[in-house]
Amino acid sequence: MSKLRQTHQTLMIQGPFDALAAEKLRPEFDRLATSSSGDLTLDLSGVDFIDSSGIGAIVFLYKRMLGQKRRLEVSGLEGQPRDLIRFLRIDRTIPVVERAPAELAHAANGA
Repeated sequence: MSKLRQTHQTLMIQGPFDALAAEKLRPEFDRLATSSSGDLTLDLSGVDFIDSSGIGAIVFLYKRMLGQKRRLEVSGLEGQPRDLIRFLRIDRTIPVVERAPAELAHAANGA
């Protein structure tokens, strides 16, 4: 009997998460949603702006992962992206982690 090893991946997004970025990220989101296993954290600590296309891409990825009984969470929210995700109440459906995993590792190392 073989066991499927669950993994947790983190995808860091940099710059504005707008229609152009969402289109460029679509193949990566497709790959993560279909060929990967385990849970995923979207690290948005490098995102200073998000629009409806970025929000839509996150929600679409969330629904695809949920259908596979996998978990998606968002981390590293600051400024406008944090405010918009709260305003739209997306944080009530998609878990939001206050600090990105890389930041937690950095803090644990005493830096």
